[in-house]
Amino acid sequence: MIGCDCTVCQSPNPRNNRYRCSVLIGTPRGNILIDTTPEMRLQLLRENVKLVHAVLYTHYHVDHLFGLDDLRLFPITLKGSLPIYCTDETEEIIRQAFAYVFHPGTEHLPAGMLPQLEFRRIATAPFEALGERVTPIPMMHGRFNCLGFRIGDVAYCTDVSMIPESSWPLLEGVDVFVIDALRPEKPHPSHFCLEQALAAIDRVKPRQAYLTHMSHTMDYDWLIKMLPPNVAPAHDGLSFQF
Repeated sequence: MIGCDCTVCQSPNPRNNRYRCSVLIGTPRGNILIDTTPEMRLQLLRENVKLVHAVLYTHYHVDHLFGLDDLRLFPITLKGSLPIYCTDETEEIIRQAFAYVFHPGTEHLPAGMLPQLEFRRIATAPFEALGERVTPIPMMHGRFNCLGFRIGDVAYCTDVSMIPESSWPLLEGVDVFVIDALRPEKPHPSHFCLEQALAAIDRVKPRQAYLTHMSHTMDYDWLIKMLPPNVAPAHDGLSFQF
């Protein structure tokens, strides 16, 4: 956190050094990226990811969206527009925030000068991306709408303050559950605190759960000692197979 000298911000443990949260899913047909954080370029370089074939958006907030301009390189290799899966609400914000991408005539510019995007609108119905069945999980993020995503038996649910009762059945049988946990105790208007995240994990009963979207009040070393055996704090670069 800028200007903070707390023990987590000054921690020598690299797992306390966190970029904004995003997920890359490798499939037989290519890479699906969930959200384009402001650090997206640095994240992809760090993990040696050379190509993204599709992007899914949970919602339109800056920390999940504002790396979008760096998608401009991928259509060069794809030889066509990059598929973007998002709600109509998120598409509207993208078109406003990155208006220069959509000016008349820009479709004729050479690939790489601007992001070349193909919007594919999603809502609550399952859809297919790169041959994978993706199930949106509607959630509340304060007063905003947000989507979690389930692919196979893995569910990714960041930026959540409340899971509607109608969304819980979509989490049944999940093997790996990635869930928002902003801070240790005090509930936040837009995010689960640790207690709320653990309650959600207890309800879903996954084999493994990971906490994400953690603030600087969440120390990795403290968490790893006190969490239940099937729960761990996520960290930048974490990977698993499913």
